[in-house]
Amino acid sequence: MTKLFRALAALLVVFAALQAEAQRTPMVVAYLFPQDAKLTPDQVNGRALTRINYAFANIENGRMVTGFKYDAENFATLNALKKENPSLTVLVSVGGWLWSGGFTDAALTTESRTVFIDSVMDFLDRYQLDGLDIDWEFPGDPGAGHKFRAEDKQNFTLLLAELRKRFDDETKRSGKRLYLTFAAGSGPEFVANTEMARIARIVDTVNLMAYDFYEPGSAPNTGHHAPLYNNPADPHRASSDISVRVLEDAGVPAEKILLGLPFYGHVWGEVPATAHGLFQPGKQIPNAFAPYSMIVSTMLGHGFTRYWDDVSKVPYLYNADKKIFVSYEDPESIAVKGKYVLKHKLGGVMFWSYEADSNGALLGAVDAALGLKVTQ
Repeated sequence: MTKLFRALAALLVVFAALQAEAQRTPMVVAYLFPQDAKLTPDQVNGRALTRINYAFANIENGRMVTGFKYDAENFATLNALKKENPSLTVLVSVGGWLWSGGFTDAALTTESRTVFIDSVMDFLDRYQLDGLDIDWEFPGDPGAGHKFRAEDKQNFTLLLAELRKRFDDETKRSGKRLYLTFAAGSGPEFVANTEMARIARIVDTVNLMAYDFYEPGSAPNTGHHAPLYNNPADPHRASSDISVRVLEDAGVPAEKILLGLPFYGHVWGEVPATAHGLFQPGKQIPNAFAPYSMIVSTMLGHGFTRYWDDVSKVPYLYNADKKIFVSYEDPESIAVKGKYVLKHKLGGVMFWSYEADSNGALLGAVDAALGLKVTQ
């Protein structure tokens, strides 16, 4: 009889694990970057999202502060979306490419971390938010020319650990769960400058910025800025797949990785026609950042021909008359990346940024790729 009970108990454990696996729904996380614009409720489809990361809060004198004119009103608008989607969470993202300069001082000592974390708790309470996304670009690295220190590596871990403790203490007091996430660089340099295995145990998700592998002005040639797989012709040997495996090798569980998708493209000028401009010399030109909505409305069907790299599984455009090359994401590449997320049992996807997809074509492709049924 004892053996029978043990066998039944083992079967129940297996059944519970299988059920949990079946019920795990991929996450869809949107970075929203309205800057000084006031949002209206109809601008964001909260039913199609798991989480919104509102970008960005800033750091001033070691404290987290609002970054833009209408942040308070926009937080209220986003929180109201929970009436239609009660499972939606709204986080604030602090830092970003231009506002990461305050992190190294804020994380430096126990006292400075306490000041920063106190400001975070006040901020989350004031605007009734569900947590914090740390977008430090980058620990131990200047990023956009910011101050940094070698000890950022350990201090980043300490900052996240102390944030988690305060979040857990607040959850015990209030009953409300607070989420802690961070944006991760896509290269091995980011992993080398962080204690990834330790911080992966602390945070809820790691938002992998698997884009900007190529940017106009940062390299002499054109290239895919968000390839799923590496094309052997690519001298950089970079891809989303490689970045995912780098994180996993560093100790990040697959289910905590959110694969980043760009809802925008990069544009190069003076590109020769060889290989329709792919991996060719190119120059930085004005308006080199192209939101997907602009690509669809002003490029596709307007002198630009779409091509598909069946190795990297991404599209690109070339205009032979103007010698312009465009690397971007579209519904077909998103469909392939969605299959990748499901096959590799990643936590889901995140994308930058919501407003670049004004007609919702890419967001619809994300939900379809992940098998999510969303009522529009």
